[in-house]
Amino acid sequence: MSTATEHQNLDARVPDGPIDQKWTRCKNEMKLVSPNNKRKYDIIVVGTGLAGASAAASLGELGYNVKAFCYQDSPRRAHSIAAQGGINAAKNYPNDGDSVWRLFYDTVKGGDFRARESNVYRLAEVSGNIIDQCVAQGVPFAREYGGTLANRTFGGAQVSRTFYCRGQTGQQLLLGAYSALMRQVAAGKVELFPRREMLDLVVVEGNARGIVCRNMVTGEIETHAAHAVLLCTGGYGNAYYLSTNAKGCNVTAAWRCHKRGAYFANPCYTQIHPTCIPVKGAYQSKLTLMSESLRNDGRVWVPKDVNDSRPPSEIPEEDRDYYLERRYPAFGNMVPRDVASRAAKERCDAGFGVGETGLAVYLDFKLAIAEQGRDAIEAKYGNLFHMYKKITDEDPYQVPMRIYPAVHYAMGGLWVDYHLESTVPGLFVLGEANFSDHGANRLGASALMQGLADGYFVAPYTVGHHLASRSLSSVTTAHPKFKEIAVEARNRIERLLSVNGNRTTDDIHRQLGQIMWDNCGMARNAQGLAAAIEQIRNLRDEFWQNVKILGTGEELNQSLEHAGRLADFLEFGELLAQDALHREESCGGHFREEHQTEDNEARRDDEHFCYAAAWEFQGDDTDEKLHKEPLRFNEVELTTRSYK
Repeated sequence: MSTATEHQNLDARVPDGPIDQKWTRCKNEMKLVSPNNKRKYDIIVVGTGLAGASAAASLGELGYNVKAFCYQDSPRRAHSIAAQGGINAAKNYPNDGDSVWRLFYDTVKGGDFRARESNVYRLAEVSGNIIDQCVAQGVPFAREYGGTLANRTFGGAQVSRTFYCRGQTGQQLLLGAYSALMRQVAAGKVELFPRREMLDLVVVEGNARGIVCRNMVTGEIETHAAHAVLLCTGGYGNAYYLSTNAKGCNVTAAWRCHKRGAYFANPCYTQIHPTCIPVKGAYQSKLTLMSESLRNDGRVWVPKDVNDSRPPSEIPEEDRDYYLERRYPAFGNMVPRDVASRAAKERCDAGFGVGETGLAVYLDFKLAIAEQGRDAIEAKYGNLFHMYKKITDEDPYQVPMRIYPAVHYAMGGLWVDYHLESTVPGLFVLGEANFSDHGANRLGASALMQGLADGYFVAPYTVGHHLASRSLSSVTTAHPKFKEIAVEARNRIERLLSVNGNRTTDDIHRQLGQIMWDNCGMARNAQGLAAAIEQIRNLRDEFWQNVKILGTGEELNQSLEHAGRLADFLEFGELLAQDALHREESCGGHFREEHQTEDNEARRDDEHFCYAAAWEFQGDDTDEKLHKEPLRFNEVELTTRSYK
């Protein structure tokens, strides 16, 4: 692997001054585009989830000409719709001691001190505005009896700051952003391009100036030019094959931008969510999330006796181990996701797991129902209970849920500075697709917060500053660079179709997922990571020699779509393992077995690894170059994270 050096251009552009004044100062110092000039600029937004829809709507409202792309048939089908539990904001409505500072602190601590302080503080600072924006759009947040917005607790916090719409928060927030987006479509400021998959980034004279995409219905390769590109394409959890992500979620857009010069930061920081329905069979295609909000009233436990195989209703209280409450009395069942996931894995590995496979623990609502009544629990979680029963044919009002950790969220992503701009000027990266706000572990209910903060309140300022700071030459799709990259995209498709081997994309993807889960999952070690890198390389060779893709490129072809995404996962997976191998410490979701405390907690190495790892593409089959952005903690003391 290449020697790590700090790149001279890896400038985070964090403003000077006190942390609570940085964003205000940054906005005051930014250059502006006058209203009459905004109509002269074209902006491409790739992805129409919370980050993409809010950004496209906001930029259209400002007067820019926006093109919004998604591979779904409608922006309403973006994966943001699947988010369940809530969205954080430092409103302090319950008057329980919350503040912008405390949300900032909890987020930095929750990320195990591996996030950039300035970005996290800005996120906390604008969080309250998000709620006001969404209420104005008509988002039906849950309310108390008197009409005030309700709050509940999420992991890693000792206050109630999570706003929610029962178990459908992502859906309702996306509908709010979608309505704002469609208003701009009707006004002629946003043009929608559904059923398009971005295949490459076009860089002209050092600036991102457009994209190449495939019309997924006709197979036509299209090119689109603009003055800036916003990438809002979500995370890469499906590299593991089994995850809580929608099956279409992929790394392709981000990975192709990476190969055009955008650094990829902290790819090994992958979140394992502790509250998912366990794997049922070898040919399962995805996993289902059960919201973390359930841990507010549900209690996690396993039998105290390894050999206790009685039904849960027959196991008395004295024979139950409420292990999270026992180990972490201050936070109990509301510890952060990485802590809860590792604890569940430890209990199951020790033989205390439940269910047919032994890879599950109980999430029990018996006490909550007894204390609050079934109606109260149904009002808070009814749709989640209904979903669990439809999938498992078990009634969680009568028997405990069975849960186990699963791949969920990507804290890593393309490296961005304080302006959310990547190392390719003009390429902005928003939401889960960037690395900026969560460090090594994301607190629950912060994904929706980040996506909307980036789209509504950050990008409209920083994109305008970029446009006003440069004399961008007029570029259209007639520029030779567009034709060149379109030809490359077409050749890649033809190469995939020409293999004509014997293995399906599902078969190869499932094998990749097993390699990733076994060696780069909840626990990693040097031997396993080195083996994974070798196995991924061999599997990549097998893919290009033996994959079987039916159909042609000039039609709707889901086999081809999956193959293109899998080809990128097979390259990206190696980088994820390399990043995990180089980081000789445990932090957040990255748990190296060689680096743990006596009681199995993560042991950081702040002397050697207190940095964001940003990887630069050096060419196919060539080791990537590592750059370091030092993380400085001026506001929060760098201490060992404890939830006990």
